[in-house]
Amino acid sequence: MDLNYLLHRHQVALMRADRAASPEAACSHAGMARGYERRILNARDLLGAAGRMVAA
Repeated sequence: MDLNYLLHRHQVALMRADRAASPEAACSHAGMARGYERRILNARDLLGAAGRMVAA
């Protein structure tokens, strides 16, 4: 999976969580963001990238 795609989807999920109409929707979008974060970290490890993601 393309790292740029994962970074984009992660950002979209964070924005949707921030603007969610209900706590349930916010929780769902936040969960998606965490899933994308794990996939991003795995991809970065495979590519040999240094550093960790920082929460906004």
